[in-house]
Amino acid sequence: MPEHVDYERLTDPVTQPGITALRSSRRNILIIVQNLPVPFDRRVWQEANTLRLAGFGVAVICPKSKTYSKSYERQDGVDIYRYPLLIEADNSVVGYVLEFVCCWFATLWLAFRAYCKCPFHVIHACNPPDTYFGIALLFRPLGVKFVFDHHDLCPELYVAKGHAKSGLIYRTLLLLERMTFRTADMVIAANESYRQVAKTRGGVPGRKIVVVRSGPRRGWAQLCASRAELKQGRKYLVVFLGQIGKQDGVDYLLRAIRVYRRYYTNDTLFAIIGEGPSLRDMRRVAAKLGVGECVCFTGRISDEQLCSYLCTADVCVDPDPWTEFTNVSTMNKIIEYMSLGRPIVAFDLLEHRRSALEAAHYVEPNDVRKFATSIRVLLEDEQRRECMSKFATDRFQHALAWEVSEDHLVRAYSEMLNTGHAGTFQAYRPEKPASPLVNSRISNPSSFDGDSSL
Repeated sequence: MPEHVDYERLTDPVTQPGITALRSSRRNILIIVQNLPVPFDRRVWQEANTLRLAGFGVAVICPKSKTYSKSYERQDGVDIYRYPLLIEADNSVVGYVLEFVCCWFATLWLAFRAYCKCPFHVIHACNPPDTYFGIALLFRPLGVKFVFDHHDLCPELYVAKGHAKSGLIYRTLLLLERMTFRTADMVIAANESYRQVAKTRGGVPGRKIVVVRSGPRRGWAQLCASRAELKQGRKYLVVFLGQIGKQDGVDYLLRAIRVYRRYYTNDTLFAIIGEGPSLRDMRRVAAKLGVGECVCFTGRISDEQLCSYLCTADVCVDPDPWTEFTNVSTMNKIIEYMSLGRPIVAFDLLEHRRSALEAAHYVEPNDVRKFATSIRVLLEDEQRRECMSKFATDRFQHALAWEVSEDHLVRAYSEMLNTGHAGTFQAYRPEKPASPLVNSRISNPSSFDGDSSL
């Protein structure tokens, strides 16, 4: 029996019993994600394809959406099981709890189905929420290992959404996080700050932690083409890409734009690309501040349009304000801007600096006046923008692209399972590279959602 199989040539194993037996003899991984459906969730989809081409069998459990409504499908050799979101959280704590409970039991049922169809050896759970260690414990007597893919710091995200850093709910989030860490056979950290949290707050030995950053593949930028008409007759275009939620800083950006309009000529268009639970509120804020004329809310747009906006942008911005959550979280938008060589203006946060280094101009946290001034100064300094652009492109290509991260992922899995697959790994190369829009956290208003690490 061959050690590696071309899963892309396989069809539904239900109709091919021999294939079912073949797959059952391999090391199989079940990935659980609640935040977004797959393949829409870029990080999870890249992980799934990377592991599949490294020689593992891969299945994913995730929620349904309007676009991805099938209960089961096999795509690119990955089995995808989906459940309906019977309850979608509003902004209340009760809403979140009800959604998490429903998703947990739906995931448990699909996990049993997946195991009966093709026994898995690893449960790879992505947070939020930090509750899927319970399912891993149920499967542990069967020899199934547990990998915790740490996307968000749920206690800090809870506080960033305006709640108190105290009380029963906050303590419960800390307890769930600690239990998840203690249950894990391996922890995948999104950055070095998360690695430290796993070691200090979670008590996880360093040998059990691997840092796997998120970022698009190198090839996705080939979709891009600059379009001058996107500037709508203005000299400059400034772009924000990402989730529009309560904690994502769009209100800071709008206040900065008001300052910008007050002191500078009307030669700049600000494009805010994305969706989220606060989109309507931010439109109202823009009108109230009197900046609607120079701000364009695009909502969700096609991959081609997104690429065109980013390629046309003179400067990209990340207005995430300083909180304990944002300071240690890697924002997807930073890496996505860098993948296209865009100079960045951002508040001076720890993980912003660790990711962007010289590709960004850093502003005193939460100071909208300085943020506005910094945008203008950078727009008028073409030579500096060119230097930042070259640095961003080079750093992305050599340090932040998924092709760099996936090697760490495969090696960690190979060591944990003693498979030796790392030496024969061939990177996944999709025909059409996935846009960063896929996981810029702009589509799912439910669940804790922080645009971090992914």
